[in-house]
Amino acid sequence: MPSPDLGRLAAEVGLDLVGVAEVGPTPGHDAYRRWLADGFDAGMAYLRRPDAVRRRADPREILPQARSVIVVASSYAGAPHPPLPPLHGRVSRYAWGEDYHRWLLERLERLIARLRETAGDFPCRCYVDTGPVLERAWGLQAGLGFAGKNAMLIHPRLGSYLFLGVALVGLELTATPAPGLGGCGRCTRCLDRCPTGAIVAPHRLDARRCIAYLTVEHRGPIPEALRPAIGDWLFGCDLCQEACPWNRRPLAAHVEEEPPPGATLYLPDLLLIDEATFRARFRRSPIWRATPTGLARNAAVVLGNRGDPAALPYLERAVRLHPSDIVREHARWAIERIRAAEADFRHDAGVL
Repeated sequence: MPSPDLGRLAAEVGLDLVGVAEVGPTPGHDAYRRWLADGFDAGMAYLRRPDAVRRRADPREILPQARSVIVVASSYAGAPHPPLPPLHGRVSRYAWGEDYHRWLLERLERLIARLRETAGDFPCRCYVDTGPVLERAWGLQAGLGFAGKNAMLIHPRLGSYLFLGVALVGLELTATPAPGLGGCGRCTRCLDRCPTGAIVAPHRLDARRCIAYLTVEHRGPIPEALRPAIGDWLFGCDLCQEACPWNRRPLAAHVEEEPPPGATLYLPDLLLIDEATFRARFRRSPIWRATPTGLARNAAVVLGNRGDPAALPYLERAVRLHPSDIVREHARWAIERIRAAEADFRHDAGVL
């Protein structure tokens, strides 16, 4: 059936973009399998489970009655990153507010409810990063943008700061015509800006080296060789997106706004954060994904990279008291890094 009102319905429920693709084999699934074969998924089990790989190959493996794929997007481009106070770490802008998995899913479900008012009942499955669906691949197919060299979906007006949601529907809708959306051309700013070299080639991201993966999903020790490159990123990373020229306009639209308090976090409070405090503070935030131990580990790395001697008492306390071997080791590393920087400074100043 035609879907001329989808754009209006999407706007009414607070969504910025919507597109439709005809159901079929997932575009880009072969590239996804090659990505797994190269180990670029960093062993994330939910990405490489055989049943999940099979279901990602075709939405009809999830919902046999599916006839169309609806893809929605909501922009999270906002205020500029604020100056970083002493003993603070930087948070990726997608985690500045409430967990998008909650509110975006609610808006997507409201869109489906509005569609049912005109089209009648139909089978449907909605996902926001929670199911075996390649959201970006379907976003490209539904005309929401083009593939950036940093593996992000980029819309020419809204850039790449986009949350994506997907609805598999048992309803034949008119597919969105593929618009001429531009591309990256010869630009390699995202590749050049990544301090760990995680973007190993255009459209090829090695999660094992990605700051976002290391500070959010990774549960073990952060490889020592990569710790300095993490810089002041406590949770996530925006560097490849900040470098992208397609993001200048959406970010400029918010330049007069003030970032929320959660854009930076005071690190000493996180080094020994307990489960109850972590739950109370971050339960409705994407930061919940990091776990208390992961957040403490990240805080130690950032304090070591920032090199402020004022961090030493907090790190020494973490070495004495934290129950995790991983956190204690990262705190010791940070202490050694700060003391080495102090010694270098005294030497250069002629104190020694």
